[in-house]
Amino acid sequence: MRSKTKSKVLKLFVFSGISAFALYSLMGFTSSASPEVQQEALLQKKAESQIEERSHVAKLLATQVRANEFPSKAKVQWDGQDRNVTVKYTLDETLQNEAERLLKSYKPDYGAIFMYDATTGEVLTMASFQRDNPHATNMNLQATFPAASVFKVVTATAAVDKAGVDPEHKIHYNGGAHTLYKKNVLSDKVTRWTNVITLRDAFARSINTAFGRLSIENLHPEDLNEYSNRFMFNQEIPTDFPVDMGVAYIPPGKGFEMAEAASGYNKTNRMSPVQGAMIAASVANDGKVVVPYLVSSMQDDEGKTLYLGSPLNRGTTMTKESAAKVRELMEQTVISGTSRRSFRPLMKDRKFREIVMGGKTGHLTGDNPAGRVDWFVGYALDEDRKIAVAAITVNKKFWTVKSAHLGQSMFKKYFGPIVQNGSKGNVVSSN
Repeated sequence: MRSKTKSKVLKLFVFSGISAFALYSLMGFTSSASPEVQQEALLQKKAESQIEERSHVAKLLATQVRANEFPSKAKVQWDGQDRNVTVKYTLDETLQNEAERLLKSYKPDYGAIFMYDATTGEVLTMASFQRDNPHATNMNLQATFPAASVFKVVTATAAVDKAGVDPEHKIHYNGGAHTLYKKNVLSDKVTRWTNVITLRDAFARSINTAFGRLSIENLHPEDLNEYSNRFMFNQEIPTDFPVDMGVAYIPPGKGFEMAEAASGYNKTNRMSPVQGAMIAASVANDGKVVVPYLVSSMQDDEGKTLYLGSPLNRGTTMTKESAAKVRELMEQTVISGTSRRSFRPLMKDRKFREIVMGGKTGHLTGDNPAGRVDWFVGYALDEDRKIAVAAITVNKKFWTVKSAHLGQSMFKKYFGPIVQNGSKGNVVSSN
C-alpha cells in the first residue's frame, strides 16, 4: 500500500540494442516513412510491449488477487527462473480501508468497490465482500453481473456521438417510467397520453421505454455494437491483474430486442466493476480509455526492477465535445435523478460545491450470484484530479445500502481532505 501522495513513474522501453531504423524495417517501414508514421510505429510497439508485460504480471499474481490478497513478497517465475520479488501496489491505504469499512459495516449479501485514478490508471481501491463467506473470491474481477441501466451510458454515447443527438432532444414514448413493453416501444403513435421527455431527464430518471424509442429512432444495431466495443465489451481488458471479459450482444435488426439491449433491460449484457469504473472514467476523460493497473513496481532480491506500472491508453469512446454532453446527462442524475437522495448531503455541503460529480445507477435481478443487483458507476473531478468508481451490491431479500451511497462515500473520502485544506475542486454524479 502507499500513501495518497503518489510518485510519477516513467517506464523506459529498450529495444535490445535494435536501432530505430532496424525497428521500422522489421515493421515494414523504410527510412522514407514520415515522422508521423515512424512515431506511430514506436507508440504501437511500446503499447504491445506494455500489454505483454501486464499480462505476465496478471498471471503471476492471479491467485492472490482473486483471493483479495496483495502480498508485498512473492515467489514468481521470471525469464524462466524462480525469483523472490518485492511488490508495491498503487492502492491507497486510506481509501482501501474506507471501502472495506463501508462493506463490513453495511453487510450486503455481496458487495464490491473499485476506484481508480482516471488520468493515470492507478488503482486506488479494490475491496470485495460476501456476508456468508469471508474468503470469497474478489467480486471486482467477475463479469457475471448484468450491466442493467449502466448500459444506457453506451446508448447515450452512441446517440450523442454518432447520431448527433443533444441533451435537450425530445423523446416521445408511451407507457410507464420503468417498465418495458413491446407494444409501447414499437409504437410511434402520439396521443394525449403520450409522454414527452428530454434525453437529459430520460437518462437521469433511467426511463427504459424512452431509451428504447431513442435507439429505434436514432440508432442501428451496428452503432450499439461499435460503441460497446469502444467501451471494451467483447474484448480482454489489458490490466496487470486478472479480470473477466465483459459481454455485450446487440441483436440484428431494429426491433424490441435491440431496444431491450439499448435500455439495459436484459441479462445478456454483463460486465465487471472494473469495466464499470472504466466506463465512467472515459466520460470524465473526454472520451479517452485509460486502462487500470494495480502494480506500481516489482523488484527482485538484488534490487533489479522487473516491472514498472505506467499509464496505458486504449483508444477513445467519443469526441471531447460529445463527452461534455454525456457528462451533462450524468450530472442531472445527481441533481434530480435516481441517485439524488444518496448524493444530497454531499451536494449541499458547501465545501464540495466546486467538485464535479457524475454517474449512473442500474438495477436488475442477476443469477451469478443470485439476487437483486444494484450498480453505481461514476466519477468525481476537479481541475487537477479525476477519479472513477464502481460500486455494486447484490442482495437476496433485503437492501442494506444503496450502491450510490457507497460511491458518494468514496468521493467524500477522497476529496474531503482536499476541500478541507482549501484546495480547488469540482464534483459530478449520475444515476
